[in-house]
Amino acid sequence: MEFFADIFRYSYLANALAAAILASVLCGIIGTYIVSRRLVFLCGGVTHASFGGLGIAFYLGVNPIGGALLFAILSALGIEWAADRGKMREDSAIGIIWSVGMAIGALFMSLTPGYTSGDLSSYLFGSIITVTSTDVVLLGILTALCTLGAIIWWRPIMFMAFDRNFAASQGIDTREVSYLMSIVIAVAIVMAIRIMGIVLLLSLFTIPAVAANALTKSYSKITILAVVVAVIGAVLGLIVSYYLEVPSGASIIFMLTLILIAVKILSLRSKKLKNAN
Repeated sequence: MEFFADIFRYSYLANALAAAILASVLCGIIGTYIVSRRLVFLCGGVTHASFGGLGIAFYLGVNPIGGALLFAILSALGIEWAADRGKMREDSAIGIIWSVGMAIGALFMSLTPGYTSGDLSSYLFGSIITVTSTDVVLLGILTALCTLGAIIWWRPIMFMAFDRNFAASQGIDTREVSYLMSIVIAVAIVMAIRIMGIVLLLSLFTIPAVAANALTKSYSKITILAVVVAVIGAVLGLIVSYYLEVPSGASIIFMLTLILIAVKILSLRSKKLKNAN
């Protein structure tokens, strides 16, 4: 195929493919925890709140990813703290931080001299072809660390994902794990922004895990299948984007959605056959 031949000819295409695969593995692992613990809304809140960090970074003329990372981590910890201390309902805290982050980003963007709407398009909707070799290396390191962490702390993470009270009864410091996972989620979100964009990123964390959950209830199997689904969807989406010359983020989401629909149809058919027997 022309696509795979061009990977060896153009470095930007090789970087895009590597970033898509690494981000899919990362989002598959973390997305399983997010979906199992019902933190999808929190993930969306942190994703959109990071827009505030992007806006401030653009205004100050510093690295936008650095600003988004700081804002995302603070937002995730703020939400966790408010919910943990009973200061505010978690959904209320998420809604407030979500809207305030977006408002801060819009404000500082409007104050930035020479700002045009195109400056943020790659962060809002993703621009995988702009991913550099440095981005790929950093994403690879984070993915390796998350994979290793998931293997080492598999049981505590699994217990936390399904039942926090049961995890506490097993001697697990649930507060510490919650704060740590909030930071990991925030970092993963920011590292994947360039691939999917703020608007579309939530789907890469949720659709693969939801599709995997339709096939199995085992946390380990869900994680593995979520990674497989995410990688397949990302690679197919990138190929479709290459040939049709459409945005890669939207193309990846469409591929993942088609996979989810196919999995749901197959799982329903399987249930009907079992009931019939």
